[in-house]
Amino acid sequence: MLLVDDRALPDFKGIQTSDPNAVVIGLAPEHFHYQILNQAFRLLLDGAPLIAIHKARYYKRKDGLALGPGPFVTALEYATDTKATVVGKPEKTFFLEALRGTGYEPEEAVMIGDDCRDDVGGAQNVGMLGILVKTGMYLLHKPSLKQDGKIHSSLKNSLCRNDKAHWAL
Repeated sequence: MLLVDDRALPDFKGIQTSDPNAVVIGLAPEHFHYQILNQAFRLLLDGAPLIAIHKARYYKRKDGLALGPGPFVTALEYATDTKATVVGKPEKTFFLEALRGTGYEPEEAVMIGDDCRDDVGGAQNVGMLGILVKTGMYLLHKPSLKQDGKIHSSLKNSLCRNDKAHWAL
């Protein structure tokens, strides 16, 4: 069962979806309604695995922040007492896979992003340098730096995970 944006469907070409045996969730607001989520719920209860492309809590749209796939993945995990397999940020395997074949170790790589938790924090968890840029989602919740170098935000739990984040102006 593919709960992904229609623009992502070519990535799944050749996968049979008429009799689904797994639930795959990406960013797909048009699919996040009761009837579809209840179908996914029932598949999961029957033993289908839950696969999340990522678990972003929110994302930026022209009209402001909007719920990402994370809250819906978490709701299905809670309702079915299962754990999703996450294949994107902020999971370690995502960053390590991005480096595979480059010849570089995590300590030699840099992640530049506007999300403290998923971009910078995910990179730092594998030993990469994380650089937070003051664009995109960063601007919408306007964190401020204190003299101790820690970042503080009006959004609870969106803090960078450690003091090793570097800041781009």
